[in-house]
Amino acid sequence: MRDPLRANLRQLRLSGLAASLDVRIQEAQASRLSHLEFLELILQDELAVRGQRQLDRRTKLALFRDLKPLDQFDWDFNTSLPRKQIFELATCQFLHQSRDVLLVGPPGTGKTHIAQAIGYAAIKQGRTAFYRSIFDVVRDFLHEEAIDQDDATLARYLRPDLLIIDDMGMKQLPKRSGEYLFEIIMRRHQTRSTIMTSNRPLEDWGKLIGDV
Repeated sequence: MRDPLRANLRQLRLSGLAASLDVRIQEAQASRLSHLEFLELILQDELAVRGQRQLDRRTKLALFRDLKPLDQFDWDFNTSLPRKQIFELATCQFLHQSRDVLLVGPPGTGKTHIAQAIGYAAIKQGRTAFYRSIFDVVRDFLHEEAIDQDDATLARYLRPDLLIIDDMGMKQLPKRSGEYLFEIIMRRHQTRSTIMTSNRPLEDWGKLIGDV
């Protein structure tokens, strides 16, 4: 009797509901749940499955590298880090004002971990994020054979709610890549948020990007 019902549920793309149906029926019988209470439970199951599926999809599209959430960060490694400000950033309130964030510090201080953890926090709030190291930026925009793909590549940088550019300053940008990065930053400014990490002070960036 339940097999045709489960088949119909899957045909309606209600796989989360179908997966928990037997358990919820047993619970309803044992706890003498009303029809409305039973319906609410199975709908919650479906919503939970869909929410997890969307989270997994957004996380995959973000292209994080060695993602770790903020609760796995070793604060004892560097006690001078501004912990309060970092946790405030992890609330993602800055996204509501389309503000940008710059994380500057010596190599090995956890900038990449923190930036990606903030990106993951944004994804858990239903936002979209996209992570690229500066080496990825060079590869994305350097090759001549990518000319026809520039619009699509640019869109991947411009579309997400949060863009993360990591390791700015690790490599001087070729002119073509520098031009595109400058265009991306300018077009996202005050419309969508960008996080950039660097071990170089801001005054050195002109040399890194070049004359664009």
